[in-house]
Amino acid sequence: MSSARQHFDQMYQADPDPWQVASRWYERRKRDLLLAALPRERYAHGFEPGCGNGETTQRLLQRCERLCAVDFSARAVDLCRERMAPEDSARLDLQALPLPWQWPQVPAAPQAGFDLIVVSELAYYFDDAALAHFNRQCLASLQGGGHWLMCHWRHDAHDRLQTTQALHDSVAAHAQLRLLLSHCEPDFQLDIWQKNP
Repeated sequence: MSSARQHFDQMYQADPDPWQVASRWYERRKRDLLLAALPRERYAHGFEPGCGNGETTQRLLQRCERLCAVDFSARAVDLCRERMAPEDSARLDLQALPLPWQWPQVPAAPQAGFDLIVVSELAYYFDDAALAHFNRQCLASLQGGGHWLMCHWRHDAHDRLQTTQALHDSVAAHAQLRLLLSHCEPDFQLDIWQKNP
């Protein structure tokens, strides 16, 4: 996964917003839909793997008492940290980790897990073994009754290793999850599952 970290570090060194997530209408609209789709107004402790430069992180922090945000790229994490208000730093745990093989600390009892996991434009970079491990880690980290959101671009890209359909099907296959919402457009698919209590 060091090659992935190097790949994304180089992208963020060349451009602090390599996918124009702040400016493109597609990205802004998708982010608004993602946030509007969340079934709860507030979450106790969210997890955002693949936080990038923090555009979605900033908005998720408004909905979460605490948020853990992780990215492959140390440069992306630095950019994310720079955009956060000082008063938010105590509620935000930012880390650069080579997901899925390294994982952040999962909230302990009495909460025992994250109650929200948001995976957006990330999982198609995993090969089959990494994807299976990532899904297992997400499922184990999600508390009973918690929500797992997946949102991914549906078109081909030179560096993606999975189709969006395969990604979302791999999550849907878990018997512990119940689909709450599915939204599919030509450009992206957004699904939310709830883990059985």
